[in-house]
Amino acid sequence: MVALTLTDWCKLIHLVCLYRTGEEAVGDKRWTLTKRNQKKSTMEALKKERKKEKKLLDKDILTLLMKWCRWNFHFYKPSLCTFSFDQSFYPYNSERFALCFFRDPDVVSSLRKMETGAWVPLEKPAVSVDVEVVPCTKVSMELFDPIYSCGVLRPTGHVVKCFHDVYPDYDELRQMLQEEDSEHYHVIGRAERGEFMFRLFKHLCLGGELCQYEDTIDPYISTTKHIYKDLISVQKAPETNKISVVSTVLKVSAQDESGRCYPGRGEAEQTFAYIIVDPYKRHVTLLYHCYGVGSFTF
Repeated sequence: MVALTLTDWCKLIHLVCLYRTGEEAVGDKRWTLTKRNQKKSTMEALKKERKKEKKLLDKDILTLLMKWCRWNFHFYKPSLCTFSFDQSFYPYNSERFALCFFRDPDVVSSLRKMETGAWVPLEKPAVSVDVEVVPCTKVSMELFDPIYSCGVLRPTGHVVKCFHDVYPDYDELRQMLQEEDSEHYHVIGRAERGEFMFRLFKHLCLGGELCQYEDTIDPYISTTKHIYKDLISVQKAPETNKISVVSTVLKVSAQDESGRCYPGRGEAEQTFAYIIVDPYKRHVTLLYHCYGVGSFTF
Protein backbone atom coordinates (compact mmCIF):
# COMPACT_ATOMS: atom_id res chain seq x y z
CA MET A 1 0.00 0.00 0.00
CA VAL A 2 1.45 3.36 -1.05
CA ALA A 3 1.63 6.05 1.63
CA LEU A 4 0.30 9.45 0.55
CA THR A 5 1.76 12.77 1.66
CA LEU A 6 -0.43 15.63 2.87
CA THR A 7 -0.02 17.33 -0.52
CA ASP A 8 -1.10 14.14 -2.31
CA TRP A 9 -4.21 13.93 -0.12
CA CYS A 10 -5.06 17.58 -0.86
CA LYS A 11 -4.74 16.96 -4.59
CA LEU A 12 -6.84 13.80 -4.35
CA ILE A 13 -9.60 15.54 -2.40
CA HIS A 14 -9.51 18.42 -4.88
CA LEU A 15 -9.85 16.00 -7.81
CA VAL A 16 -12.85 14.34 -6.17
CA CYS A 17 -14.48 17.74 -5.65
CA LEU A 18 -13.87 18.63 -9.29
CA TYR A 19 -15.42 15.33 -10.39
CA ARG A 20 -18.52 15.89 -8.26
CA THR A 21 -19.02 19.44 -9.48
CA GLY A 22 -18.29 18.64 -13.11
CA GLU A 23 -15.21 20.93 -13.34
CA GLU A 24 -12.09 20.19 -15.34
CA ALA A 25 -9.20 18.16 -13.94
CA VAL A 26 -6.33 20.08 -12.35
CA GLY A 27 -3.94 19.49 -15.22
CA ASP A 28 -6.36 21.03 -17.72
CA LYS A 29 -7.72 23.73 -15.48
CA ARG A 30 -8.37 27.18 -16.92
CA TRP A 31 -8.92 30.36 -14.96
CA THR A 32 -11.09 33.17 -16.28
CA LEU A 33 -10.43 36.68 -14.99
CA THR A 34 -13.10 39.31 -14.78
CA LYS A 35 -13.97 42.72 -13.40
CA ARG A 36 -15.35 42.52 -9.89
CA ASN A 37 -18.58 44.25 -10.89
CA GLN A 38 -18.96 42.38 -14.17
CA LYS A 39 -21.09 39.24 -14.45
CA LYS A 40 -19.65 38.03 -17.74
CA SER A 41 -16.75 35.56 -17.57
CA THR A 42 -14.35 37.45 -19.81
CA MET A 43 -10.82 38.47 -18.85
CA GLU A 44 -10.81 42.15 -18.09
CA ALA A 45 -8.56 44.47 -16.16
CA LEU A 46 -9.89 45.02 -12.66
CA LYS A 47 -9.84 48.57 -11.39
CA LYS A 48 -9.49 48.78 -7.66
CA GLU A 49 -11.99 50.71 -5.59
CA ARG A 50 -11.14 54.40 -5.62
CA LYS A 51 -10.16 54.31 -1.95
CA LYS A 52 -7.80 51.39 -2.52
CA GLU A 53 -6.26 53.01 -5.58
CA LYS A 54 -5.66 56.26 -3.73
CA LYS A 55 -3.94 54.40 -0.93
CA LEU A 56 -1.47 52.66 -3.21
CA LEU A 57 -0.82 55.71 -5.37
CA ASP A 58 -0.34 58.03 -2.42
CA LYS A 59 1.24 61.32 -3.46
CA ASP A 60 4.20 60.94 -1.09
CA ILE A 61 4.87 57.40 -2.33
CA LEU A 62 4.75 58.53 -5.95
CA THR A 63 7.19 61.33 -5.18
CA LEU A 64 9.66 58.90 -3.62
CA LEU A 65 9.38 56.40 -6.49
CA MET A 66 10.02 59.17 -8.99
CA LYS A 67 13.04 60.34 -6.98
CA TRP A 68 14.62 56.94 -6.54
CA CYS A 69 14.15 55.55 -9.99
CA ARG A 70 12.49 58.10 -12.21
CA TRP A 71 9.74 55.50 -12.06
CA ASN A 72 6.82 56.64 -14.19
CA PHE A 73 3.40 55.10 -13.66
CA HIS A 74 1.80 54.10 -16.94
CA PHE A 75 -1.91 54.72 -16.61
CA TYR A 76 -2.94 52.64 -19.58
CA LYS A 77 -5.75 50.30 -18.64
CA PRO A 78 -5.18 48.62 -16.24
CA SER A 79 -3.13 51.09 -14.23
CA LEU A 80 -2.75 48.69 -11.29
CA CYS A 81 -2.60 45.46 -13.29
CA THR A 82 -5.06 43.81 -10.93
CA PHE A 83 -7.46 41.07 -12.01
CA SER A 84 -10.05 38.78 -10.46
CA PHE A 85 -10.43 35.11 -11.36
CA ASP A 86 -13.29 32.64 -11.25
CA GLN A 87 -11.92 29.35 -9.86
CA SER A 88 -10.12 28.16 -6.75
CA PHE A 89 -6.37 28.72 -6.59
CA TYR A 90 -3.98 26.24 -4.96
CA PRO A 91 -0.25 26.99 -4.52
CA TYR A 92 0.78 23.60 -5.93
CA ASN A 93 -0.85 24.66 -9.21
CA SER A 94 1.06 27.96 -9.45
CA GLU A 95 2.83 27.24 -12.73
CA ARG A 96 -0.41 26.29 -14.49
CA PHE A 97 -2.07 29.43 -13.09
CA ALA A 98 0.75 31.67 -14.34
CA LEU A 99 0.71 30.06 -17.78
CA CYS A 100 -3.05 30.54 -18.09
CA PHE A 101 -2.59 34.14 -16.95
CA PHE A 102 -0.08 34.97 -19.69
CA ARG A 103 -2.08 33.09 -22.34
CA ASP A 104 -5.43 34.73 -21.79
CA PRO A 105 -6.29 37.08 -24.69
CA ASP A 106 -7.57 39.90 -22.48
CA VAL A 107 -4.51 39.82 -20.21
CA VAL A 108 -2.22 39.75 -23.24
CA SER A 109 -3.98 42.80 -24.68
CA SER A 110 -3.68 44.65 -21.35
CA LEU A 111 0.00 44.08 -20.51
CA ARG A 112 3.12 45.82 -21.76
CA LYS A 113 6.64 44.49 -22.18
CA MET A 114 9.97 46.22 -22.68
CA GLU A 115 11.40 46.28 -26.22
CA THR A 116 14.44 48.39 -27.16
CA GLY A 117 13.84 50.90 -24.40
CA ALA A 118 10.10 51.38 -24.80
CA TRP A 119 6.94 49.82 -23.40
CA VAL A 120 5.03 47.99 -26.15
CA PRO A 121 1.99 45.66 -26.09
CA LEU A 122 2.64 42.04 -25.18
CA GLU A 123 0.66 41.19 -28.36
CA LYS A 124 0.71 37.39 -28.21
CA PRO A 125 0.27 34.63 -25.63
CA ALA A 126 3.27 33.18 -23.84
CA VAL A 127 4.66 29.82 -24.95
CA SER A 128 5.97 29.00 -21.48
CA VAL A 129 6.60 30.57 -18.08
CA ASP A 130 9.20 30.37 -15.34
CA VAL A 131 7.69 30.47 -11.87
CA GLU A 132 9.32 30.79 -8.46
CA VAL A 133 7.16 30.63 -5.35
CA VAL A 134 8.40 33.49 -3.16
CA PRO A 135 8.19 33.03 0.62
CA CYS A 136 5.76 35.55 2.10
CA THR A 137 5.16 35.05 5.81
CA LYS A 138 6.06 38.35 7.47
CA VAL A 139 3.37 40.38 9.24
CA SER A 140 5.65 42.91 10.96
CA MET A 141 8.75 44.94 10.13
CA GLU A 142 10.96 43.12 12.68
CA LEU A 143 12.83 41.58 9.75
CA PHE A 144 14.80 44.83 9.41
CA ASP A 145 15.77 45.25 13.09
CA PRO A 146 19.33 43.86 12.64
CA ILE A 147 20.10 46.61 10.10
CA TYR A 148 19.75 49.26 12.80
CA SER A 149 22.48 47.83 15.03
CA CYS A 150 25.12 46.34 12.74
CA GLY A 151 27.01 49.44 11.61
CA VAL A 152 25.14 50.13 8.36
CA LEU A 153 23.37 53.10 9.97
CA ARG A 154 24.35 55.87 12.30
CA PRO A 155 22.30 56.35 15.51
CA THR A 156 20.34 59.06 13.69
CA GLY A 157 19.21 56.60 11.00
CA HIS A 158 21.55 58.06 8.38
CA VAL A 159 23.14 55.54 6.02
CA VAL A 160 26.92 55.20 6.39
CA LYS A 161 28.81 56.09 3.20
CA CYS A 162 31.65 53.93 1.92
CA PHE A 163 34.18 53.72 -0.90
CA HIS A 164 33.55 51.56 -3.96
CA ASP A 165 35.74 50.86 -7.01
CA VAL A 166 32.83 51.15 -9.47
CA TYR A 167 30.17 53.36 -7.89
CA PRO A 168 31.30 56.86 -6.87
CA ASP A 169 28.34 57.45 -4.54
CA TYR A 170 28.04 54.24 -2.53
CA ASP A 171 26.94 53.29 0.97
CA GLU A 172 26.94 50.42 3.45
CA LEU A 173 23.24 49.72 2.95
CA ARG A 174 23.53 48.94 -0.76
CA GLN A 175 26.73 47.02 -0.11
CA MET A 176 24.96 44.92 2.52
CA LEU A 177 22.09 44.25 0.12
CA GLN A 178 24.23 43.25 -2.87
CA GLU A 179 27.67 42.00 -1.95
CA GLU A 180 28.16 38.70 -0.10
CA ASP A 181 31.68 39.67 0.97
CA SER A 182 30.31 42.69 2.84
CA GLU A 183 30.91 42.40 6.57
CA HIS A 184 27.22 43.20 7.11
CA TYR A 185 25.73 40.89 4.46
CA HIS A 186 24.87 38.07 6.86
CA VAL A 187 23.07 40.18 9.45
CA ILE A 188 19.99 39.25 7.43
CA GLY A 189 19.81 35.46 7.09
CA ARG A 190 19.33 33.56 3.85
CA ALA A 191 15.71 32.68 4.63
CA GLU A 192 14.81 36.27 5.47
CA ARG A 193 16.48 37.51 2.27
CA GLY A 194 14.14 35.26 0.31
CA GLU A 195 11.02 36.81 1.84
CA PHE A 196 8.88 39.01 -0.41
CA MET A 197 9.07 41.84 2.12
CA PHE A 198 12.87 41.89 1.96
CA ARG A 199 12.89 41.60 -1.84
CA LEU A 200 10.54 44.56 -2.12
CA PHE A 201 12.75 46.58 0.25
CA LYS A 202 15.84 45.69 -1.77
CA HIS A 203 14.20 46.68 -5.06
CA LEU A 204 13.29 50.06 -3.60
CA CYS A 205 16.76 50.68 -2.14
CA LEU A 206 18.62 49.77 -5.34
CA GLY A 207 16.23 51.75 -7.52
CA GLY A 208 16.52 52.44 -11.20
CA GLU A 209 19.22 53.66 -13.52
CA LEU A 210 18.86 57.31 -12.46
CA CYS A 211 18.20 56.74 -8.76
CA GLN A 212 18.60 59.60 -6.27
CA TYR A 213 19.41 57.69 -3.10
CA GLU A 214 18.15 58.62 0.36
CA ASP A 215 20.47 59.71 3.16
CA THR A 216 18.34 57.92 5.77
CA ILE A 217 16.70 54.51 5.85
CA ASP A 218 13.26 55.65 7.06
CA PRO A 219 11.78 56.44 3.59
CA TYR A 220 12.74 52.98 2.32
CA ILE A 221 11.23 51.25 5.37
CA SER A 222 7.99 53.24 5.35
CA THR A 223 7.47 52.80 1.59
CA THR A 224 8.13 49.07 1.83
CA LYS A 225 5.57 48.80 4.62
CA HIS A 226 3.01 50.86 2.71
CA ILE A 227 3.24 48.86 -0.53
CA TYR A 228 3.58 45.48 1.19
CA LYS A 229 0.45 46.03 3.29
CA ASP A 230 -1.49 47.03 0.21
CA LEU A 231 -0.40 44.05 -1.89
CA ILE A 232 -0.61 41.29 0.72
CA SER A 233 -3.76 39.88 2.32
CA VAL A 234 -3.80 38.48 5.86
CA GLN A 235 -6.25 36.71 8.14
CA LYS A 236 -6.58 36.26 11.90
CA ALA A 237 -7.08 32.81 13.43
CA PRO A 238 -10.19 33.00 15.67
CA GLU A 239 -8.76 30.59 18.25
CA THR A 240 -5.38 32.25 18.73
CA ASN A 241 -5.85 35.74 17.20
CA LYS A 242 -2.62 35.08 15.32
CA ILE A 243 -2.31 36.98 12.04
CA SER A 244 -0.94 35.12 9.02
CA VAL A 245 -0.45 35.85 5.33
CA VAL A 246 -2.90 34.18 2.95
CA SER A 247 -1.51 35.60 -0.30
CA THR A 248 0.74 33.56 -2.57
CA VAL A 249 3.56 35.45 -4.27
CA LEU A 250 5.07 34.20 -7.52
CA LYS A 251 8.08 35.61 -9.29
CA VAL A 252 7.38 35.08 -12.98
CA SER A 253 8.79 35.56 -16.45
CA ALA A 254 7.20 34.61 -19.75
CA GLN A 255 8.72 33.29 -22.97
CA ASP A 256 7.58 33.47 -26.57
CA GLU A 257 9.03 31.67 -29.61
CA SER A 258 12.14 33.89 -29.48
CA GLY A 259 12.85 33.43 -25.79
CA ARG A 260 12.13 35.55 -22.74
CA CYS A 261 9.65 38.31 -23.55
CA TYR A 262 8.20 39.47 -20.23
CA PRO A 263 8.83 41.67 -18.37
CA GLY A 264 11.68 42.27 -20.82
CA ARG A 265 14.11 40.45 -23.07
CA GLY A 266 17.14 41.11 -20.92
CA GLU A 267 17.81 39.82 -17.42
CA ALA A 268 18.82 42.09 -14.56
CA GLU A 269 18.33 42.07 -10.79
CA GLN A 270 16.04 45.08 -11.07
CA THR A 271 14.01 43.58 -13.93
CA PHE A 272 11.27 41.56 -12.28
CA ALA A 273 7.61 40.61 -12.28
CA TYR A 274 5.65 39.33 -9.30
CA ILE A 275 2.14 37.89 -9.26
CA ILE A 276 0.41 38.28 -5.90
CA VAL A 277 -2.63 35.99 -5.55
CA ASP A 278 -5.37 36.38 -2.96
CA PRO A 279 -7.08 32.95 -3.01
CA TYR A 280 -10.08 34.06 -0.95
CA LYS A 281 -11.01 37.27 -2.75
CA ARG A 282 -9.77 35.65 -5.98
CA HIS A 283 -7.74 38.67 -6.96
CA VAL A 284 -4.32 38.67 -8.62
CA THR A 285 -2.04 41.70 -8.82
CA LEU A 286 0.95 42.01 -11.13
CA LEU A 287 3.90 44.14 -9.97
CA TYR A 288 6.70 44.59 -12.49
CA HIS A 289 9.67 46.72 -13.46
CA CYS A 290 12.31 46.80 -16.20
CA TYR A 291 15.72 48.22 -15.32
CA GLY A 292 17.26 50.80 -17.60
CA VAL A 293 14.30 52.96 -18.56
CA GLY A 294 12.97 54.10 -15.21
CA SER A 295 9.47 52.66 -15.42
CA PHE A 296 7.87 50.91 -12.46
CA THR A 297 4.29 49.75 -12.81
CA PHE A 298 1.58 48.42 -10.52
